[in-house]
Amino acid sequence: MKWGDKFSVEYVNRLFGMVSRHLFMPFRFVCFTENSIGIRDEVEVQDLPKLDLSPGLPERGWQKLTVFKKDFGGLSGPTLFLDLDIVVVGNLNDFFTYPGDFLIAHDKKNPKKIEGNSSIFRFEIGQHSEILSHFEQNYELVKTEVRHEQAYLSREMYKQDKLRYWPDEWVPSFKYRCCPSWIKSWFQTPFIPKGSKVVLFHGLPNPPEAIIGCSGKWYRHIQPSSWIEEYWKI
Repeated sequence: MKWGDKFSVEYVNRLFGMVSRHLFMPFRFVCFTENSIGIRDEVEVQDLPKLDLSPGLPERGWQKLTVFKKDFGGLSGPTLFLDLDIVVVGNLNDFFTYPGDFLIAHDKKNPKKIEGNSSIFRFEIGQHSEILSHFEQNYELVKTEVRHEQAYLSREMYKQDKLRYWPDEWVPSFKYRCCPSWIKSWFQTPFIPKGSKVVLFHGLPNPPEAIIGCSGKWYRHIQPSSWIEEYWKI
C-alpha cells in the first residue's frame, strides 16, 4: 500500500524488483494507492480502499487494516503484505509455505510483548474481516487502548489464538540486528545477519539513508551500508 507522500513511487518499483528476483513461484504483485503515477507496468494497481477516520489524526498505519475487507481487491488465497521500505535479501518462497493461519514479524524492540511488526505479514484474503469491522465501529475506543495498527492487529489475532511469528533470523530489524552496538558503530559497518530473508526498516533510517550512513537521529551513528544497494534496486 502507498498513500500520502511519505514514500516516493521509487519504493514501489524497487520493491517489485526485489520480489521478482527472490520469489520463485507465480505471483501477483498488487499496489493499492491513490496515486499510480510512475509505477512500473509490471505492477497491478488498484485504488486505495477507503477508511473513514477523523481528519488530522497522527498516521499510525491504520490504513493497513483495510486488507481484511471480505472482498479486498477481488483477490483470494494466501497473501503476503510487504511494507514499502523493506529490503529483500533472500528467498521469499518460505513465507508462503511456513505453517500458520496468520504470520507476522515479532517486534524485537519489546520482545516480552506479543506485539508484531507488520512490515511483513501473511494472511488469507477474506478471513478475519471482524478485525476491520470492530476497528471501524470502535475506533475512538481502540485508539485509547493501543498506539498503532500493528499493536491492535497483534492483540486481536492473539485473542483468537492465531498470532504466530516468522523465525527471528528471517526478518531482522536493521536498527536492532544489523547495526553494531553504539561503540562498535563508529568503526564497524552494519551487516546482514545469517539466515536473513527480509531486512525490516522501521522509523529511521530508511534504506537510502542507511546506504549513505545517515541514521536520522543525532544520538545514533551508523557507517554507510553500501551492500543495501545490491538488493534495493529496480
